[in-house]
Amino acid sequence: MSTPQSHGHRAAPDDSRTGHHADAGTHGQAMPPDHARSAVDEDHAVHTHGEHAGHSTAMFRSRFWVSLGLAVPVVVFSPMVGHLLGYRVPEFPGSSWVPPVLGTVIFLWGGAPFLRGGLTELRSRQPGMMLLIAMAITVAFTASWVTTLGIGGFDLDFWWELALLVVIMLLGHWTEMRALGAASSALDALAALLPDEAEKVTGTEVRTVPVAELAVGDVVLVRSGARVPADGAIVDGAAEFDESMITGESRTVGRRTGDTVVAGTVATDSAVRVRIGAVGEDTTLAGIQRMVAEAQESSSRAQALADRAAALLFWFALGAGVLTAVAWTLVGSPGDAVVRTVTVLVIACPHALGLAIPLVIAISTERAARSGVLIKNRMAVERMRTVDVVLFDKTGTLTEGAHAVTGTVPAAGISAAQLLALAAAAESDSEHPVARAVVAAAAEHPERDRPARRGTEFRSVTGRGVRAAVDGTEVTVGGPNMLRELGASVPAEVAGSAEEWTRRGAGVLHVLRDGQVIGAVALEDRVRPESRAAVRALQARGVKVAMITGDARPVAEAVGAELGIDEVFAEVLPQDKDTKVVELRSRGLIVAMVGDGVNDAPALARAEVGIAIGAGTDVAMESAGVVLAGNDPRSVLSLMDLSRASYTKMIQNLVWATGYNVIAVPLAAGVLAPIGIVLSPAVGAVLMSVSTIVVALNAQLLRRLDLDPARLATTGTENRRPAEQSTTVPTP
Repeated sequence: MSTPQSHGHRAAPDDSRTGHHADAGTHGQAMPPDHARSAVDEDHAVHTHGEHAGHSTAMFRSRFWVSLGLAVPVVVFSPMVGHLLGYRVPEFPGSSWVPPVLGTVIFLWGGAPFLRGGLTELRSRQPGMMLLIAMAITVAFTASWVTTLGIGGFDLDFWWELALLVVIMLLGHWTEMRALGAASSALDALAALLPDEAEKVTGTEVRTVPVAELAVGDVVLVRSGARVPADGAIVDGAAEFDESMITGESRTVGRRTGDTVVAGTVATDSAVRVRIGAVGEDTTLAGIQRMVAEAQESSSRAQALADRAAALLFWFALGAGVLTAVAWTLVGSPGDAVVRTVTVLVIACPHALGLAIPLVIAISTERAARSGVLIKNRMAVERMRTVDVVLFDKTGTLTEGAHAVTGTVPAAGISAAQLLALAAAAESDSEHPVARAVVAAAAEHPERDRPARRGTEFRSVTGRGVRAAVDGTEVTVGGPNMLRELGASVPAEVAGSAEEWTRRGAGVLHVLRDGQVIGAVALEDRVRPESRAAVRALQARGVKVAMITGDARPVAEAVGAELGIDEVFAEVLPQDKDTKVVELRSRGLIVAMVGDGVNDAPALARAEVGIAIGAGTDVAMESAGVVLAGNDPRSVLSLMDLSRASYTKMIQNLVWATGYNVIAVPLAAGVLAPIGIVLSPAVGAVLMSVSTIVVALNAQLLRRLDLDPARLATTGTENRRPAEQSTTVPTP
């Protein structure tokens, strides 16, 4: 930070305007121009990609419930199930036709999505999940009708297995699609909380208008307890805002004149006036919704692995079926050849494999969105578990990115509270960021004056500072140029602290009363309180923490030492930040870059994982794979824990799903028949259903994952390894 030798000012029109006017940017991404889609609409949304192309969540849901209702009598009237469970199947005229008739309805109606999907995969010569399911239910349907009609004397009553197969797969796909849409649904539900009407201010008149009629530049009144109708900036007043819908943080955030506010957030304690800066498709919520949609359609290495496994399993099942038929025929058992082959083809259906990866990805995306971690690219989540070093940008990421008073030194005979009160009174009519910082510091001091003092006869001296009359005295606030112009001497007790502040890169403002220096204040870019906890927790997980900044070496050293950063890159130009990422990667390190997404865009794109922080003000981060909705650097821990937990669940599910098929298919083929071990069709079907249930329940355990960054930042830090000594690497 450079020394604030001067800060120009202009008088505010009224007492409430003590801050600068921020331009409300339209950083959002595309969304339907009308009101945000409700969460309930997700059930009726038609998916247009992947194996679910042309299918809606509501379709799978309705087919599941109808098929389940039809499957109950099919199972109850099945002789095979009666034999397994030891009960007598109900008998009445025509009772034997209950399973075939209802089973046929289930096959043709409930199984239609899989039959169509399998035909599509067959035509494209890309066998996968749908073709395997279609093959299994078709073989079961054909074999069951052959048995029902008494053709060949086979005992292949698979009606109950066909019914359960279709029901389970419908349930699995319904659950998967609900989870895939849950992240969007959660955000849609929040967007649906936007008010339908707003109080538009026109001159001295306040009238209620539909939100759809608001335009950029309009001023609206947001009363206490009301929601902000559109993105904008506060032009009058101050309030505590509940922004949990965007950031996931329950704690309210203070917003003053000049600060930006986001549509849907709630003013909790007082009324403010907001100038609209973005509406419709340009709002923050619109951008977040698009991010989640992109995440749902983004590629994933784990998903690609599951798709390849499904393709291999198709050929494995088909090959095993052919070998089974040939082998049993050659040993003189054509009847067993048919039974064994049908059993192999039926139980090879990838119930579990079809859910192993998609369900984990869907649930993890939903959990992340609810925690304020917006995933744009799933590959970034998968890589996060392997990261060796997290490289934080300093300004606006580890620090607040705004001036703040970090020190005061009063001269003899005056207190720190009095010093700040006089400086704030002189600065009270200014909208400069430095003035805002001084006024805020005075207002927050525990010994502050009530009511606050206010200066008169305000004058701004370009390049020097400000002057004002306060309580009958002239108070001047300025930097070195002001001191030189006035020829004022600085008391020793003030000069020592000022020199120390200057050495570490802080800005220094001296306060004079009637030409005499009565103290000084230090202004710096204040470190976020959450940054310390984030650094400690990452180091406790064995991850190095680095910081990159364009600031001078003293500033970088001070922040690095305060936070215990492992390595600091100082004096780095924005266009050179990505070269530092390359340098870290050249050491064999896997890098995650965390920045504000503006000057850091090249570095975010270069890192294995790019994380943009602060989506509340900039959601159009094309360079980052993940966007943190809030400004809390501890959210990186949420992403890391989610990555590790998701990967563990994926591996567990893949092992279970593929392991079942690898073991069950050979047994069903009769590999161990010579020693008397044969997997019957009934037992194989039961094991297949159990495998699916295990995979689905295992994925659901992700919902118990606690991603609260505040809790994660305190977990395990008691045994943290000591931080390595910070080093500063200036750019030549």
